[in-house]
Amino acid sequence: MDAGATSEPNPFARCQLLRSRQRREMSGRQSRQVAGPAGWMPDTPLAAGARRRSADAWKEALEMEHPERIDPGQAAADTAASDARPRMVMREGVLVIPGEVALYHGGMLQGTSVAWRLEGAEGAPIVAALGGISAHRRVYGDNGWWNGVVGPGCALDAAQLRLLSFDYLGGSGESSGPRPGEAFPRISTYDQADALLRLLNHLGVTALHGIVGASYGGMVALAFAERYPERVGRLIVVSAADRAHPMATAWRSVQRRVMRFAARCGQAGEGVEIARALAMATYRSPEEFAARFSGAPRTDTEVAVFPVEEYLFARGAEYAARHSTESFLCLSESIDLHRVDTSRIFVPTTAVAVREDQLVPVSDMRRLVARLEHARLHEISSVYGHDAFLKEAALLRPAFADLTGSPA
Repeated sequence: MDAGATSEPNPFARCQLLRSRQRREMSGRQSRQVAGPAGWMPDTPLAAGARRRSADAWKEALEMEHPERIDPGQAAADTAASDARPRMVMREGVLVIPGEVALYHGGMLQGTSVAWRLEGAEGAPIVAALGGISAHRRVYGDNGWWNGVVGPGCALDAAQLRLLSFDYLGGSGESSGPRPGEAFPRISTYDQADALLRLLNHLGVTALHGIVGASYGGMVALAFAERYPERVGRLIVVSAADRAHPMATAWRSVQRRVMRFAARCGQAGEGVEIARALAMATYRSPEEFAARFSGAPRTDTEVAVFPVEEYLFARGAEYAARHSTESFLCLSESIDLHRVDTSRIFVPTTAVAVREDQLVPVSDMRRLVARLEHARLHEISSVYGHDAFLKEAALLRPAFADLTGSPA
């Protein structure tokens, strides 16, 4: 193409744009209707209100936009491909559990709420997708915490599965959690597993096709498999072992001390920011930091500010704006209290270890697999360290293929 030349508009791309606009307009006119038991919501198509056009309708649209470029054969093929795609559905709600709920470490919750979301291909097998302590029920799509790894056509393919997730107990979501300045009982990964079981019963799900759990979510997956093996077909556990490593507990203990001290000094928000900044340094690898942050510090301020320092505290500030001190303390402690009995876990398990993970060393993952009855280990290498589960879609795809039967 000559310099300065522009390409002609693609009529098919224009029609796709018109179709997307129609979806947004019709979706905006819809409103949710809640009926049935508490926490239940009807199936809602993700492309609510959208209507598939016939080949003649596509031809008409093309004639209006680009009369000189009509290709009815291609339009019909596009329509047939659209008809072959699975219908994507979404349900979400809040399950309210009346009365008292006894917790693993001896506490009680009254009137417990569990906010949940189920979305993916209509009628497809259901897989629970659980992440770290800052994860929530929106796995992919708008505000999804696992976008790029999970979704239609992604490594964990929502076009072949329905994905169930929930806001953790004790977190900052819409499930039961601590209020600012108030005490909240200790939460175990067994308590999260029990919440998932109650959710399955509420939704009428006899058994999950699988659980994909990363970081804290992998711990919850192991706890669920120990207690309720008949309710899940397979586990995929990424960067999570049967117990926390003492070095990781050391780092998190310091983070919790910082937050409690800051709260006593009336600077709770700053405490969360500092603690999260420290946590970010443990999530990634020395190799990544060396490659990204070897530049000179800024010296135009009272104290030198290093590139890595700016990065860490920017992430800390973002986190502090969304999460409370109390929820961070509750779920951070829950990680370090985690213990499961591997001799009681018989669910087939694929464990994914990241060699550069500072929080869950590959040696811990190897020992976990050696103790499990039916398990195999998939080792990967990533400069993202513990956060590889958020970044390395291509490396995770072979492990996730166990759930779909797709080629790795």
